[in-house]
Amino acid sequence: IKTKSKAEAALVTRRQREHVLFVEPAEPRAGDTVRVHYNPSNTSLAGATEVYIIGGYNRWTHAESIGPLQMVAGDTASSHVSVEFTIPSDAFKMDFVFSNSADGTGSFDNNNKLDYHVPVTGGVHKVTGEPVVEPPLHVVSICVEMAPIAKVGGLGDVVTSLARAVQDEGHNVEVILPKHDTIDYTQVEGFVETTGFSWGMTYNRVFYGKVEGVDTYFIDPENGMFRVGMIYGTDYLEIPMTDAERFGFFSKAALEWLLQSKRQPDIIHCHDWQTAPCAKSFWQDYQPFGLSNPRVVFTIHNLNYGAELIEEAMSFAQVSTTVSRTYAEEISSHQSIRDNLDKFHGVVNGIDPEIWDPANDDFLPRFYDEADMVEGKAAAREALCNHSNIPNKAGVPMVGVVTRLSSQKGIHLIKRGIMRSLERGCQVVLLGSAPDPVIQQEFDMLFHELKQSYHDFMCFHLYYNEPLSHLIYAGSDMLLVPSMFEPCGLSQLIAMRYGTVPIVRRTGGLNDTVFDYDMDHKKAEWEGMTPNGFSFDGTNDDAIDYALNRGMDLAYNKPAEFRKLQANCMSQDWSWNRPALEYIEVYHAARKPY
Repeated sequence: IKTKSKAEAALVTRRQREHVLFVEPAEPRAGDTVRVHYNPSNTSLAGATEVYIIGGYNRWTHAESIGPLQMVAGDTASSHVSVEFTIPSDAFKMDFVFSNSADGTGSFDNNNKLDYHVPVTGGVHKVTGEPVVEPPLHVVSICVEMAPIAKVGGLGDVVTSLARAVQDEGHNVEVILPKHDTIDYTQVEGFVETTGFSWGMTYNRVFYGKVEGVDTYFIDPENGMFRVGMIYGTDYLEIPMTDAERFGFFSKAALEWLLQSKRQPDIIHCHDWQTAPCAKSFWQDYQPFGLSNPRVVFTIHNLNYGAELIEEAMSFAQVSTTVSRTYAEEISSHQSIRDNLDKFHGVVNGIDPEIWDPANDDFLPRFYDEADMVEGKAAAREALCNHSNIPNKAGVPMVGVVTRLSSQKGIHLIKRGIMRSLERGCQVVLLGSAPDPVIQQEFDMLFHELKQSYHDFMCFHLYYNEPLSHLIYAGSDMLLVPSMFEPCGLSQLIAMRYGTVPIVRRTGGLNDTVFDYDMDHKKAEWEGMTPNGFSFDGTNDDAIDYALNRGMDLAYNKPAEFRKLQANCMSQDWSWNRPALEYIEVYHAARKPY
């Protein structure tokens, strides 16, 4: 199944590129002739009277090059131009950029610095005759969260799942993490102390183990910076250490360990403000003094925190990303971002289908897949109602909410969505807590008020509980995600994996992953999918009512169509298959010598 879904992900990626670039044959072989077709009208070369292809092979490392060759128009009805040439017998990849000038003085289309790359099959080494394959990358991710052992938010999920996905593509991935004293180290396979080093006026012990199959190293400074009983929050303690100071120390300690252990990875991948200091420190303190091989990729998971550190990392990183295309557009004018847009990319997060899998989820009363989705979700709903101490009213939709109760998540829209769902006769179960005690009290009061009129229809669980979240994802018919902004969002992806229809506000990653049942057929088709939810644009009651009412109308009036929509959600691939391929291209782009 995994091999098939990877092949389908690669096919969608290739098909999406065809409006700009395609080749004949579609799967070129080394030693054969290939024709490259390019459509400048959909690129920065729109309107060019001449187009030239400039290329190479094997990530630009091959001795042979392509052109510059002038591309010529074919069918007058088409805006594509093309050119033909022969691929060397020892190639595994073709690499292209395009220009409107043959002498390098004109404008270029380099795919926003990623270049264009086409795989080549059948290449053999000219001396040994062995098959030629792309060498694996060595990627080191430096971060302060990692699921499931050190997870506070979505950052931890992304670090683990991306590492596993890139590793599955044949690359060598390692993670460096602080040795938080809050981690249950029995969850770390083969956990052992391996070495240590003196740096930063303290001795730093280094431990090793595997987390979800990923090689992970833990740095434990004896100055006690990570023996504080929490991952975040020391700014509010009496101890004289802020989170920024602790994570700044860790960022540089991780680089120091790479230097002292004589590692020379290809990529150092740092994440958010917490390890943003890696980017500047690498180039100023380590690259000139022995840690010479790596290049830096920086990912913004949430611009809401640490803007100054993010701006610094954006300047020093070779390539930067954020966690969805729409969020990249939304933050592109921010002071931290705008001066480095030419190396900034949006890559939509995925979820790990082995971790979130209703066919193998021990938190559910029974396993299920698409074939027995109705029965499986019914059993989960029964268990959810029992846990929530409400009767199971199986003839009405169940609306779930799994969220952090903060302003980002659209507090007023969550309240309105709950109220509208109850007014329409739905059952509602909410799971979540608020960092702000005032908001926590508001929801506690709202729960008691609503219980007076809707005691059999709703329950709030105002805390976080991992097993219960699985029950809500599986036992709900719809999941409400009305965020004011959402860099990517994972709850809508998890919901779809469990056959639950997302109701979302059209922002950030929600806009990139949820295709409205009534309006987004073309958008879904572009992603190789069909519509999978309901969405809205505004921030008032009417806006969320518009999406919710359409979802509830379908569930009430056309239950068979609604079940078909749920099954469609389950069938879609929101794994890391495609994002991993995109990140691998980002990693290679970071290593380009120009």
